[in-house]
Amino acid sequence: MKVILREDVPELGVAGQTIEVKRGYGRNYLIPRNLAIVATKANLKAIDEIAKQKNIRDRKRRRAAEVIKEKIEKLSLSVEMLVGEDEKLFGSVTTNDIAELLEKNGVIVDKRMIELESPIKVLGVYTIPIKIEKEVIANLKLWVIKKS
Repeated sequence: MKVILREDVPELGVAGQTIEVKRGYGRNYLIPRNLAIVATKANLKAIDEIAKQKNIRDRKRRRAAEVIKEKIEKLSLSVEMLVGEDEKLFGSVTTNDIAELLEKNGVIVDKRMIELESPIKVLGVYTIPIKIEKEVIANLKLWVIKKS
């Protein structure tokens, strides 16, 4: 069965692309979820319109991501933690803690967007990448300081 994708489908293709799928997958999954339409002559002519709509949505999403990136990069957040010997923290600073700090400062991001390799366990200044969109990555400056 030939279908035209209306949305990007991972492992399958991008919007506007004509692909061949198994009849059941197309009829029972792609078409009911509005991810694809049947590739008829009339629908093949509509591919351009679908591509234009996708480009508009992508530009809007990217603009919104750029605004969030600017907000994040203007911030310089600090978190106070209890400290033991050798300037090591009792506990650690995790992606969840960073997401909560950002939310308190008016920027809402999902904790899965924060690309922290491992929890922070030592005092210092850290630059933390936050992946907002595919190609939009903001860098947050985070100060981990001793609680007085």
